[in-house]
Amino acid sequence: MNNLPDSSNTTQEVREFFNNYYTQQITFPTNQIDAVLGFFMKRGFDEQVARSTGIMLMNQAKNDGVNVFVLLDKLKSLTDVQLNQVITKIININRTQTSVLGYKVSRNDESYESRNILV
Repeated sequence: MNNLPDSSNTTQEVREFFNNYYTQQITFPTNQIDAVLGFFMKRGFDEQVARSTGIMLMNQAKNDGVNVFVLLDKLKSLTDVQLNQVITKIININRTQTSVLGYKVSRNDESYESRNILV
């Protein structure tokens, strides 16, 4: 007796998973697509990166029930670093947890006590 799954069931499950992957169609109005694409292109994103990031952002807004134009108005007030952090979080939500993106926030906390300690 072993704890491995039956090989015939496993191959069928994997085949079904990959056959059904990316089959759901997602549609958005063209004015939303143009607005999101223009927003990211204006912020210095490449066209293909702006398109894929924009579709991911619109899909997340649709899932959260947020109007895309309201979201773009809020994103306009962010700096480039803050925008990259928000985009990174959205990308990580839509990725598998075995492959996530990260960023480093450097801290320069110099307190009075740390400057007076001699090592």
